[in-house]
Amino acid sequence: MSRRCELTGKSVMTGNNVSHANNKTKRRYLPNLVNVTLTSDAMGQGVRLRISANALRSVDHNGGLDAFLLKARDADLSLRLRRLKKQIAERKAAA
Repeated sequence: MSRRCELTGKSVMTGNNVSHANNKTKRRYLPNLVNVTLTSDAMGQGVRLRISANALRSVDHNGGLDAFLLKARDADLSLRLRRLKKQIAERKAAA
């Protein structure tokens, strides 16, 4: 399972541990990923996601999963969420 947020695309970053003697060794900065189930109002069902804690806050700030997906860029979303975004847009257009 990749360490990548399905909503924002946030993934592993690399850097250095720097000691007092200024020795540098490679390290990895892992995103804070959590497994959550978010409810889509347009689809009327829950969606299980593995997203970063930062993305979870962004979803709440934007007014839910549907609003967040409609504003999000397709490049950041996973394939599964791009399909869900398209379905939500179709449901909103029909209503």
